[in-house]
Amino acid sequence: MPAYRGIGIPFKMDRNASPMSDHVASLSFEDALSELEKIVRDLEGGQMKLEDAIAAYERGAALRHHCEAKLSEAEAACRQLCNGPTGCWT
Repeated sequence: MPAYRGIGIPFKMDRNASPMSDHVASLSFEDALSELEKIVRDLEGGQMKLEDAIAAYERGAALRHHCEAKLSEAEAACRQLCNGPTGCWT
């Protein structure tokens, strides 16, 4: 099984796997974003083997999806606060 060597986490390259495979779903927004930024730097460096780069790209896509979901949750929570008795802050 290929591993993304930048962080040492094996990543199963299964096209049918959920985008939240491995432990991505349990990561905080900050941890997921930090890992995603490292993957981007490593991919931009151009020194990865093709198989590792593909695994890293797939993991990055899952991390991006996770970060977007966390941001949507935060936005919904802010909307709830704005609809509360004290209204929105400016």
